[in-house]
Amino acid sequence: MKDEYDFSQARKNPYAKKLKKQITINIDNDTILFFKNMAASSGIPYQTLINLYLADCATNNRQLNMTWN
Repeated sequence: MKDEYDFSQARKNPYAKKLKKQITINIDNDTILFFKNMAASSGIPYQTLINLYLADCATNNRQLNMTWN
């Protein structure tokens, strides 16, 4: 290991905005089973599918619409 490193030519990570953050979230078993079944048929990990779904909601600014009958 060097005593000093030269960072004068360093640049920011271009993928830094795409980094993920680990969180803890409570999701119903039925919901997890839904995404696991979808994952089995698509070949995409279920956590990735959940992330894609949530990212789509955020990108398209989807709003929750709850109505009681």
